Amino acid sequence: MPQGDYLPEGMLIGTERNKEHTRGSKNILKAMAKKTVLEGVAVMCDRQRNLSVDMGGESGYIPREEAAVGLTEGRIRDIAVISKVGKPICFEITGRREGLWLLSRRAVQQKALDYFMDNLQSGDVIKCTVTHLEPFGAFVDIGCGNISMIGIENISVSRITHPSERFREGQKILAVVTGKDRKMQRVSLSHKELLGTWEENAERFASGQTALGIVRGVEDYGVFVELSPNLSGLAEKKEGLRPGDPVSVYIKSMIPDKMKVKLVIIDRLPKGRKAFIKEEDYFIRSGNIKEWTYPPACS
Repeated sequence: MPQGDYLPEGMLIGTERNKEHTRGSKNILKAMAKKTVLEGVAVMCDRQRNLSVDMGGESGYIPREEAAVGLTEGRIRDIAVISKVGKPICFEITGRREGLWLLSRRAVQQKALDYFMDNLQSGDVIKCTVTHLEPFGAFVDIGCGNISMIGIENISVSRITHPSERFREGQKILAVVTGKDRKMQRVSLSHKELLGTWEENAERFASGQTALGIVRGVEDYGVFVELSPNLSGLAEKKEGLRPGDPVSVYIKSMIPDKMKVKLVIIDRLPKGRKAFIKEEDYFIRSGNIKEWTYPPACS
């Protein structure tokens, strides 16, 4: 696994491994000696931005300076700590004081970053969790609360107006590493490569079929309709359509050498169909992508 033990927060908390290491003082002391990465739920953030953590029966305490990498240096804001209340967070156990286990999230995050800088390679497919969405991209947890961003232009080949047309907060997704910046300790990501080439997507469809689609663009010369996250076609203009409208379309023809799919819009469908990425949308789910070319060889 490219990420080693440093998975996005929330992926460890329900495991038997995590439960075993947070059950009883004897097991907790072993975990402390080994500096095992564990998870619990942040249940309170006090005025000084210290976190109280439910470890699954035992209580833990994360001082503000141990709550996140970059917090004391001012690289991230206190909202990064406040927003963790009610959610799983990672930590290692550093000691015990006044009946509470002392924990450090910062130490685990830094170890994760060091591991990523040494071990992640361009093309590696990794697990991520979407933390929040902005018009320009999706922010994702790549491991232990360390955040990276997938720019909107790298989410899929089909053009979208906002990442919320692909992802929702808290969603588990895959991403591909495109680079690392050791000085800034940042990992660059993309997503569209995992959703297949033009040929791979086109194989799911054939001339003469009627399929579901989503309007992605309305131009004077026609309407762009997304058939799958990495495949769109063009239909003649039809009045009353807007980006985001679900439609049924008839596939007139598919022309690989021009990467064209000609469509006829049959009906506009009721709102409600969301085009969130699903597991079956991924053509690549693990390993390393050595190279990726979207157009077919004959194009």
